Amino acid sequence: MGKKKFNDQPFAYHAEIELEISTLTNLGSGLGRVQIENQEPKIENSTGWVVMVPFTLPGERVRARVFRNHKNFSEADLVAVLVPSPDRVAPRCALFGRCGGCQYQHLAYPAQLGWKRRQVAELLQHLAGLADVPVAAVVGSPREFHYRSKITPHFNPPRRATPDADPATPNPPLAARRADAIPIGFLRQGTRFEIVDVPQCPIATEAINERLTAVRARVRAQQATYTRGATLLLRDAGGEVTTDYDAVVTEEIAPAGPDLRAGRASNSTDAGPPGGRPLPIVPPPTVPPLRLHFLARDFFQNNPFILPAFTRYVREQAATGGARFLVDAYCGSGLFALTAAPAFERVAGIELSESSIRFARENAAANGIANATFQAGDAPAIFARLPALAPAFAPADTAVIIDPPRKGCDESFLTQLFAFGPRTVVYVSCDPATQMRDLKAFLAAGYSVVAVQPFDLFPQTRHLECVLTLRR
Repeated sequence: MGKKKFNDQPFAYHAEIELEISTLTNLGSGLGRVQIENQEPKIENSTGWVVMVPFTLPGERVRARVFRNHKNFSEADLVAVLVPSPDRVAPRCALFGRCGGCQYQHLAYPAQLGWKRRQVAELLQHLAGLADVPVAAVVGSPREFHYRSKITPHFNPPRRATPDADPATPNPPLAARRADAIPIGFLRQGTRFEIVDVPQCPIATEAINERLTAVRARVRAQQATYTRGATLLLRDAGGEVTTDYDAVVTEEIAPAGPDLRAGRASNSTDAGPPGGRPLPIVPPPTVPPLRLHFLARDFFQNNPFILPAFTRYVREQAATGGARFLVDAYCGSGLFALTAAPAFERVAGIELSESSIRFARENAAANGIANATFQAGDAPAIFARLPALAPAFAPADTAVIIDPPRKGCDESFLTQLFAFGPRTVVYVSCDPATQMRDLKAFLAAGYSVVAVQPFDLFPQTRHLECVLTLRR
């Protein structure tokens, strides 16, 4: 099958254009518009042809090189920034722009928070039809760099050298090159298979970076034994870094200090996107930290520095409506269920992973939490099992926390959730787009939005966590 022919409308391949960037998309790219005479396809009432340019900022004038034309927009690479934004800063990582892990290292952190808030508000309006619901200022991470407690670098084995390969030739097969040439890192920006070599990652914790050097050296020393690509794991829990997928690790979560409202900026919808500020963590001296055990490979939030504020907010939102009971529908090893347990008479958690449920039960016992029970099972079936798991949980007295995968909630889960009809639902999501899609179903089922609070668990990237509080 031949290579797909390049669509040269409205721009030829690698045509260079100048444009002004007007906004950021929720994928982190700059978006600008170009006026085109005799534009094809014609767009009624068009303000110009849309061009997406990664690593650009609103207000900048840039030169870009087009590499793909779609039906109603084009994609281009940044060639030069002609007029920079006042929010542009020097990226800390030399690989920024090539490695696909970060999108915002060139954007000052207060501006990152402001644009993330704006993007949540736009998704709320365009996907859920709610233009008048205020979005709170993003709660910033206490660490802008060196916050990530888990990374998973990838590598592919070198191609096998042919018998007559001459290492002295200008471009020998990869296996005939230096032994340390195998790239170990993350996908290159805009590609699906090419890996960028990443010796150090500035968003990973210092402990991970210290261990990464030795891990990379070991892989390269053994590279001849690999016949297929692999994914490495480096998990930092309490300063101890493991590379063993099956290792049991421990994370401590200190109690959060001041009420979150002390760390919020105004909710006003002014012309410029407002910033946020990191929340101080000042744990009460009489409350011990919660210690959670889980497998290194299991899902666990990867920014431990913001977790005290994050989990406290979720607990407060679940309890504010007066609910006496709590259901954690995607409980994992017990993060939300156990941090929220002191605010409720009884807590029930369910999780598909049996190993996670085993750890949730052990974590409850180890932390002296006697009012939480856990059951292994698929989240869509939780409400069918709830009478046996927690017979006293009347819907009017129950709050539900949901933290589904990036794809959002299954229709069968939402159907059972609405049939149960809990008093309050706290919906935690790492993908506000699928969250706002699901919100339409909540609105149709008679729920209203009480609060929208984004948290920046992923500085320097386009990702964030958003917490919706819904009440029936």
